Amino acid sequence: MWGGSALINTWIDTYVAGEVKKRYAITLKRVPMDAGVFVNKLITEKQAGISKGTIDMIWVNGENFKNLREADVLFGPFTSLLPNFNAYVDPETAATDFGYPVEGYEAPYGKAQFVFEYDSARLPDPPETFDNLKAWIKSNPGKFTYPQPPDFTGSAFIRQLFYAVTGGYAQYMETFDPGLFRQNEQKLWDYLQEIEPFLWQEGQTYPKSIDALDTLFENGEVLLNMSYHQAHAQSRISNGLYPDTVKTYVMKDGSIYNTHFTAIPASGTNIPGALTVINFLLSPEAQYSKNLPENWGDFTVLDTRLLGSEDRLLFESLDTGAATLDLQTLDAFKVPEIPSQYLELLEKGWDDHILRGQ
Repeated sequence: MWGGSALINTWIDTYVAGEVKKRYAITLKRVPMDAGVFVNKLITEKQAGISKGTIDMIWVNGENFKNLREADVLFGPFTSLLPNFNAYVDPETAATDFGYPVEGYEAPYGKAQFVFEYDSARLPDPPETFDNLKAWIKSNPGKFTYPQPPDFTGSAFIRQLFYAVTGGYAQYMETFDPGLFRQNEQKLWDYLQEIEPFLWQEGQTYPKSIDALDTLFENGEVLLNMSYHQAHAQSRISNGLYPDTVKTYVMKDGSIYNTHFTAIPASGTNIPGALTVINFLLSPEAQYSKNLPENWGDFTVLDTRLLGSEDRLLFESLDTGAATLDLQTLDAFKVPEIPSQYLELLEKGWDDHILRGQ
């Protein structure tokens, strides 16, 4: 799994690993690895004829899931084998992943939505549209940047901007249209090239990860941060990393949301163990623990209407913290992910037009 968040790593290593050891005598070993690396590893192992690989379970979504499915390296369909999926998940909410059909080859794990973060003591009135953001960046040189794609958060930032400057997401939803992308992409590159001289380090370098951007924000080097995790700020407040004056907001142009998943390589050597862990991750107790801001703050994939009364009350009374936007605000501005082929073109285009265009 991606290992870039100390908070998430700790939750996996302590709570999840501890519970599956105690309940099922399963030893869970977390291996930090970028998604592109494990995608290539699984495909390479298959090409080499290796039927017993080294990975039993992965955290995945988007273009990485699509690439794994098209390479036929995943075990499945398996979600029908999971008692907690059958009992508590509305399958329609996990039927597609970035527009690609899931068909039971991955199980929903959590829900995320893109937010911006600011310290109200330093910046009382943050820009709330991408037009205003451009003007604010020019008026506050050096105080904004974003992670370099393909970092997950940086890639999501440019996707969200792509929606805003090209007329919205709806035109991209039906099917992948490379002609439409070519027709619209220059508007994105123009925006990013226009702001580049006014970015942190004058745009000569970009943070390589969201952790690096978090550090710049904590140090006051930049005044805006971002996260594809709606409770990220509250998690950091709860853990003493942010002051309690930090707040979150969404752009009025729209805020991307998605569901992320777990999957099982076909070459895994302990498929029953992986199924057991994935089923545990879909239990009300694990989903509740994950939803607590001090643990992670990741929203549940369970349909809480299907829970027993005690579990349902736990979720209904859960305090996500003052820095986390309420569901009504998040829902009012949420926009879906478009087909993953666009993501791949956007990341390549960023390299061509922004990174190499310097």
